Amino acid sequence: MATEKPPQFDDVDWDNLSRAGFFDLSINTKLMLLTGVPVLLLGLYDHFFVSARDATFVQLGQDLGLASQFEMLGLNHDPTSVDILFVFTLCLFAWYMLLPLYQNPRMTRYYWKEFKRNRPAVVSLIWLAIVFVGGILGPLFVSAPQQDLLLGNQPPVFWDIDATHVSQCAGTIENGQCHGTWEYPLGTDRAGQDILSSIIYGMTISMQIAFITTTIVAAIGVSVGTVSAYSAGWIDEILMRTVDIVLSFPTLLFFLLILYIYGAGLGMFILVFALFGWGSTARYVRSKALSVSEEEFIKATKISGASTYKIVRRHVVPNTASSIITQLTLLIPGFLLAEAQLAYLGIGDSDIPSWGQLIASGRELIDIAPWIMLAPGIALFLTILAFNFLGDALLDALNPEAEAENEK
Repeated sequence: MATEKPPQFDDVDWDNLSRAGFFDLSINTKLMLLTGVPVLLLGLYDHFFVSARDATFVQLGQDLGLASQFEMLGLNHDPTSVDILFVFTLCLFAWYMLLPLYQNPRMTRYYWKEFKRNRPAVVSLIWLAIVFVGGILGPLFVSAPQQDLLLGNQPPVFWDIDATHVSQCAGTIENGQCHGTWEYPLGTDRAGQDILSSIIYGMTISMQIAFITTTIVAAIGVSVGTVSAYSAGWIDEILMRTVDIVLSFPTLLFFLLILYIYGAGLGMFILVFALFGWGSTARYVRSKALSVSEEEFIKATKISGASTYKIVRRHVVPNTASSIITQLTLLIPGFLLAEAQLAYLGIGDSDIPSWGQLIASGRELIDIAPWIMLAPGIALFLTILAFNFLGDALLDALNPEAEAENEK
């Protein structure tokens, strides 16, 4: 009985396979479309159909005829454009960072085994998990800090301050000293706002800066870097000269110009620093993609008839992903520190409860109420240090070749 022979190399329709691969969506992409598209549609609805005085979900409930159901569920929020982008980036993080760890348990165990060898990085991961969970869930359980001038400058627990510096002591007064109370474990600022609540809400701002800015940087930097490396020739030359212009552009001066024209805002900060912060990532990705493009399996893929898009998406980008993740992790501290510096100089958005704004609010009272600066300053310091430790550990775990080169 004759058996059917498998198709030979010359008989395979590689163009058809390439077209099929373009529309062959992974479960990760399907989940991203399922969750990300509604978020983007909500953003467009908020921008074009909701006035500045109306709450987005309240208006949405009225338009859908579900106002009573929305009210019963407590859907009366009015998210900003930054909040919507933040949720979108969280979807990206969940489906393209966390889900692959579950889908590849063997590799996850290997990476974790390598990662946990770095003890400071494990501690850093725990702290960043606290900041992440606090930034996501904290505002749902902790009320926003409220001003109460009579309770300004309350000291933290186990601290005291001269009673003449407070209008009303929330704790006990002994020997002319106002002692802290567990009602305000980290004390209050000049306006009477709880420092702990402010730090929790500041976690949200820090996570928004970290996720949204790095997402934009990654999208532009990875695209430019891989296209430049794989295309070569005049395309590579044009893209790299564009990178040189971006790297030499005075981002701070441009932000001050935007500040003068449109006013300060967290969204504007994220947009400006992301649009002018992708140059180093593009150059780094290009160098890694160039080495990958010279590998034998890339040449074999070209010979097999695969399209450029398929080679870049299925081979070049995945094989440079470990280096990209490490590079982006090490960029986050710079963005957080830039926001804090601008806030301290008084040119940030004073309406957002960021750690930088909290530090700036306590600089004039550092002699009598140092906790106003110390508490958010320590939180910012630990977060920046944690991202640096995490980036180094990820470099060793995901890219053993780099570790071997450093040991030489």
